[in-house]
Amino acid sequence: MNMATFKQTQPLLEGGVDLPLFHQRLPPQKEKVLIVLGATGTGKSRLSIDLATHFPAEIINSDKMQVHKGLDITTNKITPEESQGIPHHLFSVIDPNVDFTATNFCNLASTSLQSITSREQLPIIVGGSNSFVEALVDDKNKKFRSKYECCFLWVDVSIPILHSFLSDRVDRMLERGLINEVRAMFNPNNDPDLYSRGIFKAISVPELDHYFRMEPFLDKKGRARVLEKAVKDIKINTCKLAYQQLEKIHKLKNVKKWKLHRLDATDVFKKRGKDADEAWENHVMEPSIRTVGRFLYNFGPTFSYNDDWRPIATTSTTPALAASTY
Repeated sequence: MNMATFKQTQPLLEGGVDLPLFHQRLPPQKEKVLIVLGATGTGKSRLSIDLATHFPAEIINSDKMQVHKGLDITTNKITPEESQGIPHHLFSVIDPNVDFTATNFCNLASTSLQSITSREQLPIIVGGSNSFVEALVDDKNKKFRSKYECCFLWVDVSIPILHSFLSDRVDRMLERGLINEVRAMFNPNNDPDLYSRGIFKAISVPELDHYFRMEPFLDKKGRARVLEKAVKDIKINTCKLAYQQLEKIHKLKNVKKWKLHRLDATDVFKKRGKDADEAWENHVMEPSIRTVGRFLYNFGPTFSYNDDWRPIATTSTTPALAASTY
């Protein structure tokens, strides 16, 4: 099934009855875009891939660090195996030393959107840089709104539970080789201003700078002490980032009045193994699939879906409003 189905094929009611004539005469629909929001570590990438395996979609990265080449562990980029063959855009395409601004993102994202929709695929924008997403959607000339209709999914996790997870995630990143990855980019002659641009702003890079500079002059205990402090700072700053991202999402919801479909993933992070996977399906993936299905077909919850995610009328024949807003 391709995106032409979403825009051109009017689904039939049970028994093969066409939709009401007034619906068929509505103006052509805008291109549809799915945007996945959430603080770092909440499972945005996982959800975007889940959705892209259910609907014909491609993913656009909106994380200002992951857009740069390098530091795959440090910036927590998904692996090729995790991507499950879903096309991803704006990952590892910018030189590490170059600043990547909201304007840069808007320009590149617009190009990717046009490319994806030309292939009749659904664009899924996902990442933690909410200011980039806001700049794209609420541009001054309202060009984006005139061309695209959005559905916003917000993966949320309670802060105490998320902070614990993020601390453990840093430990896992250390086990995977975070220190050596950052060390490879370290130069004792680096200008301190370097950490205010490009990928060098990524959490872990400035925190480890002091450790690398002191390392040659310290004994084993001294190095362990300085490294422990650096790791603690990495964890603290990661949690601060999550809180800042959450504040921004609340602003988009409460001040900008974006209609966000909140998905509470807290229970997922309280469980392990199969129980966590089952909680993810029940609380995050399945509700998201239903929401996106309604969004793509412009039908309300009175419609169910068959195995091909085509709508089947159940209790109503009245088209509902799309599940999107700004």
